[in-house]
Amino acid sequence: MNSMQKLRGWVTRHAHWLGLAGALGFAGQALAAEYEHSPQVAEFVAEMTRDYGFAGEQLLGLFAEAQRKQTILDAISRPAEKVKPWKDYRPIFITDSRIARGVDFWREHRETLARAEQEYGVPAQVIVAIIGVETFYGGNTGSYRVLDALSTLAFDYPPRAPFFRKELREFLMLSREQQVDPLSLKGSYAGAMGMPQFMPSSFRAYAVDFDGDGQINIWSNPVDAIGSVASYFQRHGWQPGEPVASRARVKGEQAEQGLAPGLDPVSNVGELRALGWSSSDPLDNELPVTAFRLEGAEGDEYWLGLPNFFVITRYNRSVMYAMAVNQLAELLLGARGAN
Repeated sequence: MNSMQKLRGWVTRHAHWLGLAGALGFAGQALAAEYEHSPQVAEFVAEMTRDYGFAGEQLLGLFAEAQRKQTILDAISRPAEKVKPWKDYRPIFITDSRIARGVDFWREHRETLARAEQEYGVPAQVIVAIIGVETFYGGNTGSYRVLDALSTLAFDYPPRAPFFRKELREFLMLSREQQVDPLSLKGSYAGAMGMPQFMPSSFRAYAVDFDGDGQINIWSNPVDAIGSVASYFQRHGWQPGEPVASRARVKGEQAEQGLAPGLDPVSNVGELRALGWSSSDPLDNELPVTAFRLEGAEGDEYWLGLPNFFVITRYNRSVMYAMAVNQLAELLLGARGAN
């Protein structure tokens, strides 16, 4: 790329964010790339121009710089590995190093975490655990340009193209709202962003400017990341002061009938008790719960996922993910109290 092409690319991608969209006549002449002449991109640009007020020239220039990444297609198309049992999944996230770093992160940001807990009702240890599980407290937030990831999946991965096309639209809108260069933001191969790994739609719906500086930065600003996780959990129905899960005991031939087929709480405590489930925790018979079994290191474990457990699964649709977050949170609380 020669210096003039570089200059054109820079001006093109910055024009709209700086309020200069439409003032540049050469935007459509940007350096040719995978998406510059794509009919899908042309259709998408027309939609963004018609429905959301973007400048077509600016978007065409932007997509001329977007890169199709085969590594992203390989990652998302790779046959799913056999799901690990809990006894193998848990040690990935429950480690001495993750607990120690979490305690340090908590201590470093204790005032922000206390404010988030007070304003949103979400315990500090749960917020820290989410960030710890997602990115090791910001240590691994992803290396792909978000524009490349979402463009690749929106235009070259038909099985989920509608979803990623929506996320690409949300990403462009958040870039405009936050006045940031969309080519500067990085994330995972699926377009998840920042310390809490928000998809663009979640960013626009739940991320907050928790330090009041006029910009939401979940990439390198732990204050905004903490507030945004707390905001997400509150908006999804977190119940302050309530537990997350309860260890259960089962007996009788009907106990297996109580296992939930998915994540949704399809039974209440009373119905499960009638099938042979019990817990030492005082749970109301009418409380909806998700009953599940895990293959633990010492045999099968039976658990009742309470309403706050279901909230964690809204962050990641996995029972084992929610259990890892919950148990890491409990261990962080114990370690924090001992230091």
